[in-house]
Amino acid sequence: MTQVLDDRVAAAAFRRLLAHLQAHPEVQNIDLMNLAGFCRNCLAKWYASESAALDMPLSDPQARELIYGMPYVEWKALHQK
Repeated sequence: MTQVLDDRVAAAAFRRLLAHLQAHPEVQNIDLMNLAGFCRNCLAKWYASESAALDMPLSDPQARELIYGMPYVEWKALHQK
C-alpha cells in the first residue's frame, strides 16, 4: 500500500472512530482510559500535537471540539457523569 493510500485509509478510519465516539457519549472517558489506555482527551492532545508538528497548530479547545463534535464544556455539561 502506498503512503498516500495508507494516509487516506488512516484518515477515514480515524473519522469513523470519531463518529463512533461522538455517537456514544454514554461511554465515559474514564471507562475508555481504564479499558483502552486512552480517551477522547488523549485523542485531542495527539491531534493538536500532530497538527503543530505539521505547522498547523490548534489550541487545546479547538482540538477537543474536533474530537467531541462540540465545545468540550458543552459536552461535559450534557454527558459527563
